[in-house]
Amino acid sequence: MKINMNKINLGIILIFLYIMSSCTPYPRYLSFEGDGVVSVYKLSDFKDYPVLKTEYGIASYYGKKYHGKRTSSGKLFNMYKLSAAHRIYPLGTIVRVTNLKNDRQVIVEINDRGPFVKGRVIDLSYGAAVKLGFIRSGTTEVKIEVLKWGSKK
Repeated sequence: MKINMNKINLGIILIFLYIMSSCTPYPRYLSFEGDGVVSVYKLSDFKDYPVLKTEYGIASYYGKKYHGKRTSSGKLFNMYKLSAAHRIYPLGTIVRVTNLKNDRQVIVEINDRGPFVKGRVIDLSYGAAVKLGFIRSGTTEVKIEVLKWGSKK
């Protein structure tokens, strides 16, 4: 029985390509919009919105461990985008978060549940923490202003 060398070569090439395609540095199920922090909302878009509720407390952030996983809203969590987790605010709620130590602000959408650490009021994405300037400290005092209530539970 004679084996066709072209079929063997083709098989080796296909196996090589399959192995190489699985060696990517990022998960294939999540698309990135660049390596930088991605903002969906601009502060200027919400300057005329009335503040519906104000809350003060400690914020923390989360990132790598949950990157690419589904949030409570069903969206994929991208640590580089600006989003947040809150225990009771409806999903889809838009809030302005102000770091009280440096007055930096971001607009984020509540798309997850948390934080689950006593004494914290909001968990921000890594991207939001970068914008607010508290990556090194891990937590910071914030003011949370609800600008638009979400429609999801």
